[in-house]
Amino acid sequence: MFIVGLTGGIATGKSTVCKIFREHGIPVVDADVAARRVVEPGKPAWCKIRKEFGDQVFQNDGYLDRNKLGDLIFDDIEKRRTLNSITHPEIYKELWWETLKYLYEGYPFIVMDLPLLFESGKMFNYLYKIIVVTCEEEQQLERLMTRSGFEESKCRQRIASQMPLDKKIEQANFVIDNSGTPEETRNQTIKIINLLKSYKQHWRIRFTIGVCCAVLVGGIYWLTTRFFMTDRSQ
Repeated sequence: MFIVGLTGGIATGKSTVCKIFREHGIPVVDADVAARRVVEPGKPAWCKIRKEFGDQVFQNDGYLDRNKLGDLIFDDIEKRRTLNSITHPEIYKELWWETLKYLYEGYPFIVMDLPLLFESGKMFNYLYKIIVVTCEEEQQLERLMTRSGFEESKCRQRIASQMPLDKKIEQANFVIDNSGTPEETRNQTIKIINLLKSYKQHWRIRFTIGVCCAVLVGGIYWLTTRFFMTDRSQ
């Protein structure tokens, strides 16, 4: 099984593309979903955030108030680093456990939705291909304002805090332009799906894993046999 990384800018339409992949039977491992899961009440990351940032970033029901926390860390690089050091290890654990589940189930490849793939730089070595979802700048701004309810200046700040889309496009294997109609986005995505399905990389990976497992089992058998033969000779 190989992993396809999917990224883009905030509000460029990654969720729309992920939905199309799912409709075609391709699993999507979503970093945003994992990020929400690891900060549920009582989880280790939730406890650490409460200890570090206090009750002010939590709602009355105990759930994390992501908007308040975002405002708190947005202009403070040290607080942002502290939060990342708390959440990122837990998020990556979630991503890998879910990936292993799909490997066990026999899927040839999965899509991993990583909004900050280029900004964090932590997953490059594990990705076979990278897809960037893009759109026109004004569309991105309008979509973010509609989705978040934030004022324009705040949305522009959030967009500017990420790597520019043209820089991400330079490092992509595939680009999906989500500036047009839903049908145009769907057609672009399906073309990529068909191309990914034609790749044989997953067989190479499975063969490598199979060889490693065979060597491991053989090594254990050899050590066990040697141990019993030594034990009997005594």
